[in-house]
Amino acid sequence: MRTSRTRQAAEANGETAGGGGRQWARADATRQALLTAAQEVFADRGYADAGIAEIVERSGISVGSLYHHYGGKAGLYVALWEELTGEQERRAAQAVSAAREEGQRDPIAQFIAGARAYLRVCWERREAARLFLAGEGPPGSSLMRRSRTQRWVARNTKLLRGRDGTGAGEPPATGRAEEVLGLVLTTVIGEAGREIATAEDETQAGEILEEVCRILIRLAR
Repeated sequence: MRTSRTRQAAEANGETAGGGGRQWARADATRQALLTAAQEVFADRGYADAGIAEIVERSGISVGSLYHHYGGKAGLYVALWEELTGEQERRAAQAVSAAREEGQRDPIAQFIAGARAYLRVCWERREAARLFLAGEGPPGSSLMRRSRTQRWVARNTKLLRGRDGTGAGEPPATGRAEEVLGLVLTTVIGEAGREIATAEDETQAGEILEEVCRILIRLAR
């Protein structure tokens, strides 16, 4: 049960459901302020040396609200990770859907459209992306990353499996070959995302993106 002080802090930040839309909007603003501050502190200090006190100070939000929404530093890290990867996945899926709606039937072209969208997010959200490059994080974060990569490989493999081979005059890849192809291409995209997130400027990031897409096309075909 919350203490009176914690409950008052939560109400002050709009975290109770009874107040309607304005309270929920305040709660969203509270969560975003905490995530923004945590991203800055993690970037400045690294995850291990980041302190709750500094996150609270930068955000202007009470420590009670931080624990209420995220349960501590690890929860903030996971929320930042899920926010970034969720946006990458959404943008990639939207790009694939858009390509299909425009009449693109080649699964490789659809795959490249998704990869391009994913890599753009790596640049647009580079401050967040850089947080995860060093591999720091709370216990269990490595497993979280591996699980996400496995899901990503599975999705890419499924997308590529739709290829019928008629464009290249070759039979479609099947079974283990498809799985290896999906793994290789996903790994290339992941490493490219790291390079793009640490690029010196937008021009360099764009050059990396275009070269990676050319490489992906060659590998996929």
